[in-house]
Amino acid sequence: MRDPYTVLGVRRNAGADEIKTAWRNVAKAVHPDHNRDDPNAAARFAEAGRAYEVLKDPKLRNRYDYARREADLRRMEEMKRKSREQARDTVDPETAEEMISRIFGAETRPQAKPQPIPKAASVQPQAEVKADPKPETRIEPGVAAEPETAEQKPEAKPEVEKRYGPFGILPRAAAPAAELVSAIVRRIRGAQKPADKVPDIFSEATVTIADILRREKATATLPDGQTLKVALPPGTVDGSVIRLKEQGYRLNGMIRGDLIVHVRIAADETFRPNGIDLHTTLPINIQDAVLGCEMRVDTPTGATSITIPAWSGSDQAIRLEGHGLPDADGGRGALVVELRLMLWEKPDERITDLMRARRDGLVL
Repeated sequence: MRDPYTVLGVRRNAGADEIKTAWRNVAKAVHPDHNRDDPNAAARFAEAGRAYEVLKDPKLRNRYDYARREADLRRMEEMKRKSREQARDTVDPETAEEMISRIFGAETRPQAKPQPIPKAASVQPQAEVKADPKPETRIEPGVAAEPETAEQKPEAKPEVEKRYGPFGILPRAAAPAAELVSAIVRRIRGAQKPADKVPDIFSEATVTIADILRREKATATLPDGQTLKVALPPGTVDGSVIRLKEQGYRLNGMIRGDLIVHVRIAADETFRPNGIDLHTTLPINIQDAVLGCEMRVDTPTGATSITIPAWSGSDQAIRLEGHGLPDADGGRGALVVELRLMLWEKPDERITDLMRARRDGLVL
């Protein structure tokens, strides 16, 4: 994957809004529907989606930035090390398994240092006993080894060819073709990855409290301007996320993406949502607050009567169960009635005298 900052064309200190705007612009510019003559449009669109997935998540973004810095440091250290060891760099013989491991980037087993190929003239009878202890080449005790002559050199040459395989590789590196093919198949099967998924589509849908109560479908607007009706499941609240599997863009050779809808509840003059509960305000005067009374209050399904306890203040709330939003279990939340102490529109002389008497300590 390329640098996500480069893919979206943003700075490394870009904010979330700037990254989101850049992704939308890039997605519209490289979308396959708008670039039917470009065979690489789908790949570029998927690359932009993967870059946005990394940069929009603060944890993934921080992890990528840290990994990039560490990779740059390791790359610099590796370049310094290679420059120091370039003069003594050697190539060790390898087996078929080690060859495939190196090609596919897997770890290899420790390799033994290669032994120099001895010349035919330097092959001694004692060395032949260690390399190939066959009866016909074993030296009997007490018999001194005789130096080789020019006539004996052709006999030592086949021994060298026997000990070292074709291309000067030791016998352990000259693996049979079956072992080589088997190693390749094992590596390919282990390296297979599932098909890439088309990036998900993010959208918002604004609904009212009445829409949720009536189970109306919400309208989601896609980035390309298309609209889609989305059913609201029970338990939908302000900020709910609805994921519609495989309802996103469809591209050949890739897994279809999802549609992710963020639900927002529109502002209401009477009710304020808080999860599955609804809050409303009920104004009361001093007389009703002190003495208590019966009052009518509006609910999402109609008006109902409530009892205001005596000596109620503005810091008190009355909770009416079953008058809120539906939950996922088939029940409903509560309607929380918040009391607000209000004065009459015109001053009342009796109330004024009473408050003055309490303040000044007078007895009426």
